[in-house]
Amino acid sequence: MLLKNTLKLMLLVTLIFSSVSIVNAQYLLNSDSAFNAGAANSGRLWGYMFGDYYVKTHSDALNRGGSNQYTGIPKDRNAFAFRRIYLGYDYNISKKFSAELLLAAEDNFPGFNGPTSSSTTGDELLNNKLTFYIKLANIRWKNIWKGTDFVFGQLSTPTFPLLTEKIWNYRSVERTITDIRRTPSYDFGGSLQGVFDPATKNFGYNVLIANGTSAKPASNSFKWLYGDVYAYLFDKKVVLDLYADYLRTNWSPIPSQERSRQMVKGYIAYNSAATAKGGMNPGQGYTVGVEVFANNLKNDLFATKIAGGVDTINNVATGASFYVHGDIIKNKLRFFTRVDLYNPMKKINNNVYKNYVGNTGNYNDDEFLLAYNNNGSPVSATKLGDETYKQTFFLAGLDYMPTKNVHLEPNIWYNHYATQLSGQSGAATGDHDMVLRLTFFYVFGK
Repeated sequence: MLLKNTLKLMLLVTLIFSSVSIVNAQYLLNSDSAFNAGAANSGRLWGYMFGDYYVKTHSDALNRGGSNQYTGIPKDRNAFAFRRIYLGYDYNISKKFSAELLLAAEDNFPGFNGPTSSSTTGDELLNNKLTFYIKLANIRWKNIWKGTDFVFGQLSTPTFPLLTEKIWNYRSVERTITDIRRTPSYDFGGSLQGVFDPATKNFGYNVLIANGTSAKPASNSFKWLYGDVYAYLFDKKVVLDLYADYLRTNWSPIPSQERSRQMVKGYIAYNSAATAKGGMNPGQGYTVGVEVFANNLKNDLFATKIAGGVDTINNVATGASFYVHGDIIKNKLRFFTRVDLYNPMKKINNNVYKNYVGNTGNYNDDEFLLAYNNNGSPVSATKLGDETYKQTFFLAGLDYMPTKNVHLEPNIWYNHYATQLSGQSGAATGDHDMVLRLTFFYVFGK
């Protein structure tokens, strides 16, 4: 009896391992071409990573620029650091349905806690170790009607990931200008993504209604509305994009307490390698792009009067980004350069007001006066309160590709700050952060 049961167990184990081997063999037969064709039960595991060895060669004396990853880092600091690790899995359930899952571990940044805050920010655990979180998790219903997909779950927004970031092509060295201000790149909701002309795909649109909280659970009933329309012209060498969004952030019967944000953004780019059939290829030829935005922030500013008292006023934050990148040696060496201009407050009136405090995250950067210990580490930070300063950002570098999907990108990262308040002197009127970096970027599974 024991021998008989032993033989049965061995047979069962053999069948299980055989089944696993068959499943694995079937999965291996699901080639990338099968996945791209939408074959049922085909999937792919993919990812990418980028980071740097950096040296901060100059530090702004007032530690401004709360939305960048180098605020509060002292002069001469150097380190190796990842800024993003992606691990994704895409799966075709059938010809009509596909699923997407993306885990992300991304850089830590001051995030308005102040340069000496003990609070963990970015994607750090309480023990200060980097961790993955769920960035995307959605299902796509393809061709819910001809030329349009319906996507539900946690998904990319139309703000920049679906178009402008792809054509900028160098997320490995810097975010787009609206991403720097942390307009969501992903959110939880329902979206229609489609084209008006399925045969040529020259004219399209993306609309999304979502929570407005990215990966975090919704904390209220307000919804973020996103939408854009785009057009490819001249054999798809030129793209035009118009984007708008709206989010009510506070409702009140008192008009001065009613708050909302509403962005309008325009974009135009030219890619010399584009073809009518294949579309734009920003990794080939050369690309020139311009992106501009205005974010209307209702009842966002608390403005302190020179004569005394505080007014609540509307604000408009504006930005413009200009870039060019292109081939030096095809498939081996490229260059990129970019200049951004950013004004957080278009409502400055130095004849009436002496100070302004913003009320919308990522548009209310502050400055900090730091005190350091003998080791060069900050031990205290005094909040100074000037949020009016304009920023001029400059980036330039090279992109060396020893093989496909592997990039080494030496670059210069520079951000200049200048107050808009009158009666200021010294660093307030002009100072900067400057970082020299060797960026590494590699992709697998795609």
